[in-house]
Amino acid sequence: MSRPTPPDDDDAALFRDAIGEVRRLEEAPPPPRKAPPKPSARMADRDEHEALGEFQRGMESLDVRAAGDVLSYRREVLSPRAFQRLKRGQFSVQDELDLHGATALQAEGLLRRFFAEAHAHDHGCVRVIHGKGQRSEGDAPVLKNLVDRVLRQRADVLAFHSAPPAQGGTGAVLVLLARSRS
Repeated sequence: MSRPTPPDDDDAALFRDAIGEVRRLEEAPPPPRKAPPKPSARMADRDEHEALGEFQRGMESLDVRAAGDVLSYRREVLSPRAFQRLKRGQFSVQDELDLHGATALQAEGLLRRFFAEAHAHDHGCVRVIHGKGQRSEGDAPVLKNLVDRVLRQRADVLAFHSAPPAQGGTGAVLVLLARSRS
């Protein structure tokens, strides 16, 4: 049985004619589900948190140096005479890194890249300017203590000592590096 064609001006009738017969659903469709939560990088977040915690523990475990304190360290493989020359600033500084204005985390990354580059160019003596830390929050100079900690942990550092006054004094440190074995 065919339906009579509705007049063009009756929109509802045109719509019903276009879709054809309709059957009623027995059950109501389930309500739409909430979108699942966005995935998070839990392992990366945990690693970052642990790294920051390790960084903080490293800072707390060392003796804290004050702004005017001299930084000094020598491995046994370096002769006392060579260490005296370093203390007097008698080695030619082949490269320099200035950490002024960097946060502790930025400074740690800059130090890693700086030493990698120093090794790539086979530099024997470099200077790291950390500042005296007189504008640091709290009592301790943050960058100075960070530099002290990082340098002591590096196997490629033979010795370091605060620079002579003419080369930065207690706001900079001269670092003697082991030559790369090529």
